[in-house]
Amino acid sequence: MRETELLIVEDDDRIAAVLTDYAEASGYATRRVARGDLVLETLDAKMPDLILLDIMLPGMDGLEVCRRVRERSSVPIIMITARVEEIDRLLGLELGADDYLCKPFSPREVMARVKAVLRRTRGEIGPRDRLVLDDNANAVEHRGQRVELTPTEFGLLAALAARPGRIFSRSQLMDAAYRDFRVVSDRTIDAHVGNVRRKLATLDPDREFIASVYGAGYRFEA
Repeated sequence: MRETELLIVEDDDRIAAVLTDYAEASGYATRRVARGDLVLETLDAKMPDLILLDIMLPGMDGLEVCRRVRERSSVPIIMITARVEEIDRLLGLELGADDYLCKPFSPREVMARVKAVLRRTRGEIGPRDRLVLDDNANAVEHRGQRVELTPTEFGLLAALAARPGRIFSRSQLMDAAYRDFRVVSDRTIDAHVGNVRRKLATLDPDREFIASVYGAGYRFEA
C-alpha cells in the first residue's frame, strides 16, 4: 500500500525539521520545499496527498501559491501563518484551503489536523458519526437521538457544518445566524455557540463538534 505523502512548504529549517520528524513518526512520507515559486513544479513531478503550506515564503507567498494550486488540483491544503493579522485575509478570501494553523503551534496538533483533513477529504467518516440537520424543524439528529435548536442556533450550526474544518469569524457566523443582518456583539455569538455545544453534548458527550480557534472564531470538527 502506498504511503500517504505530505509536502511541507516551509522556509524555516527548524520548523520544517520538526514537522518532518512528527509526520514521519506518524507514518507519513514527506517532501520539503523551501520556496513558494518551486511548489508548482514540485506538484508537476509528483502530487502529494496533502500540503502543509506556510504563508510567508520567498519567491511567492503562500496565499498566491494556494490560489495557483487550486487552479489545477483539489489536493488538501493546511495553511500555516505566523501573523494573526493574516487570519482576516484567510477568512475573507475564497482561497480553497482546507484548514489553517497559527504559529507557534503544537506539532501534535498539526498531525491531528492532518489526520482530520485526510479523513474528511477521503470520505472516511462513517454515517453514524455524522450530524443530520433537519432544516424543516430546526433540529439535528445523531446516532438515533434528536435535539431541537432555535432558528438562530440552527443557522449558526448549519453554516459551520456545511464547511467542516473551515474557520468562521464571529461576523461571518452573525450573518449566518441572523438573516435580517442585524448587528450583535461577539459575546452574543459566543453565547449561541455555547448553547449549541450544550445541546450537541446531549447527543454525544465524548465529542467536540465545534472547536474554538483562538483569535479567529470557530470551526466544525468533522
